[in-house]
Amino acid sequence: MFPLSDSIRSPRFPFFNLAVIAATIFIFIQQIISPTPDAFLYQYSLIPSQINPSDSATWLPFVTAIFLHGGFLHILSNMWFLWVFGDNVETHIGAIPFLFFYFLSGIVGNLTQYILMPDSSIPMLGASGAVAGILGAYYVLFPHSKIKTFVPFFGFITIVNISAPFMLGYWFVLQLISGTVSLPGASDVGGVAFWAHVGGFATGLILAKLFSKENSYSHS
Repeated sequence: MFPLSDSIRSPRFPFFNLAVIAATIFIFIQQIISPTPDAFLYQYSLIPSQINPSDSATWLPFVTAIFLHGGFLHILSNMWFLWVFGDNVETHIGAIPFLFFYFLSGIVGNLTQYILMPDSSIPMLGASGAVAGILGAYYVLFPHSKIKTFVPFFGFITIVNISAPFMLGYWFVLQLISGTVSLPGASDVGGVAFWAHVGGFATGLILAKLFSKENSYSHS
């Protein structure tokens, strides 16, 4: 399933959502035009085996890896999901909380993957954990939204409207199952960092619940 659009129109211009997308694309361009792209990746991506918990200088990749991507399809899919879901989250919770949700989700997602595969020497990169946090927040904040979704069905192209909780819940369960399957003996195998998705989504979901609860108290 691939989202095309959602049924909720943003009441304000999502400046920070678009700024994050623009900054990520800009850094991706710097990555691909670098004279030494591999060195660029190894310097700023998260390599679990190189993390020393007692040396804070090795912690920076938990943040910088969010801005790196493994190719055009990788960045396009992440930024498209952020485009579809991020505008409403930003306009609902505000610009600064949006940035907090995004980066904390990305950091926690990377940390989750690191904790489960600390000996991996495969570089981790991508905004997937941060974007997953926005999906988790959307799941909580817009339970009645419908997502226009591309669904391949036995070779046919089908576009249907699916409830946001069903689509995002299905996506999360799929990441959880895929992450569980990837655990045995996977420390040196490349691929998708499913646990970064799980950790990011859970972070966004929890933050959105706390944010909604605080707002309900402030209006009482």
